[in-house]
Amino acid sequence: MDDVQNSDPADLDRFGAAHSPTGTPTPGRETGYGCGTVPDFDRLPLKASSIDLEAVGDGAANLADLLGYLGRRVADVTTLLSDVVVIDLTRALAGPHAAMMLGDLGARVIKVEAPGSGDDSRGWGPPFVGSADEQVSTYFLSCNRNKESVTADLKSTDGKDLLRRLVRQADVLLENFRPGVLDRLSFSTEDLHALNPALVICSITGFGHDGPEAGRSGYDQIAQGEAGLMSLTGPSPDEPTKVGLPVGDLLAGMYAAYGVLAALHERTTTGRGRVVRTSLLSAIVGTHAYQGTRWTVGKQVPAAMGNYHPSIAPYGLFDTATAPVQVACGSEGLWREFAPVVGLDPYDERFATNMERVLRRDELNALIEAALAEESAEHWLTRLARAGVPAGKVRTLDDVYGWEQTRSQGLIVEVDHPVAGAIELPGPPLRFDDLPYAGGRAQHLPPPRLGEHNESVAAWLADREAAS
Repeated sequence: MDDVQNSDPADLDRFGAAHSPTGTPTPGRETGYGCGTVPDFDRLPLKASSIDLEAVGDGAANLADLLGYLGRRVADVTTLLSDVVVIDLTRALAGPHAAMMLGDLGARVIKVEAPGSGDDSRGWGPPFVGSADEQVSTYFLSCNRNKESVTADLKSTDGKDLLRRLVRQADVLLENFRPGVLDRLSFSTEDLHALNPALVICSITGFGHDGPEAGRSGYDQIAQGEAGLMSLTGPSPDEPTKVGLPVGDLLAGMYAAYGVLAALHERTTTGRGRVVRTSLLSAIVGTHAYQGTRWTVGKQVPAAMGNYHPSIAPYGLFDTATAPVQVACGSEGLWREFAPVVGLDPYDERFATNMERVLRRDELNALIEAALAEESAEHWLTRLARAGVPAGKVRTLDDVYGWEQTRSQGLIVEVDHPVAGAIELPGPPLRFDDLPYAGGRAQHLPPPRLGEHNESVAAWLADREAAS
């Protein structure tokens, strides 16, 4: 989070014809959404062999066929954000993750990087893949799919000129400079909106753009500590522990994309862009949930308590004869189903209500683990499933990505990387209607090489400028 320092014709099926450097925009009507259009049903090319148009009026079935056909045609020519152009000035994880989320939904994302080095995360590893001459960071691969890369030194005249040209054609600009850096580069909010009043600007910082500590650099683990998350995580209050993923970065990226979409929606009415701001601090505090209200309302200071829930029992990780299992009795009904499985009386006055079970958690957990120690994890998971009690195992990541349920949800996508070859990446977590793929596009672009799209983006810019 420190100072950050046109598609080829073959890409048209991935970016949508609205962004063709040589082609014609998709036939349709203006949306007021910036650069693109939505298909106009009256102008879609329908083939007589596909449907009998003359027979449409003869019955509802024919009309249903026509509507279904039109829906398929729309899916062929547009994606959810196919008319949105995003300029990604961010580096590391929070901002790149936000930009990737928009790219997953079909937006055209142009990543602007420093010449020679690019995004810091290109050097983060091991592990690296690729050749000895060109190693590719798996960290960078995790948050930069569905983007194009151009290089520009934003302190130089040429670099500033390129960014100004991009801004004029863009719908969204994402940045995670420290507060004040863009101003010093002559790209203040006022400067950007003078170039493009409809531009949505999203700024991600470590601790906020104002306030007494606005100037601090933001890195995930520091934010996890400062925002209280580490005090809630780990085996005990004496061992503050970070979460195993950079959750502050990821949450900030998610909130950023969420705010951008809200601002784009507002722009359809106002015609003007807005500044959206979030931070690692804001993202973590914004997800304190019931732990936050334990303090703000209940005046209890929450503390780490390992793998158990502070307000529900039994709920947590329990050892068996072979491996741990997780159990979640989130209602009195589930407790009554669970207790007999482990030989307990659900109406025992010590444990008859959730409040009593929480107050006697240690005693209850000891009884549960004594019973579970008699059999294997698989034995107990089978019995709990039969009883309808939510339970599960603890998987390693290789197991997660090999699990058929993971793959069935579109959570793994395959891309052909120019250096690493065919690789699998964690995929988008959203699905729409009955589309057979996750996210907003059927095909995903591999994370780009540094400056890979300098020439194609320059050609696209020239075409756009000539047409305006």
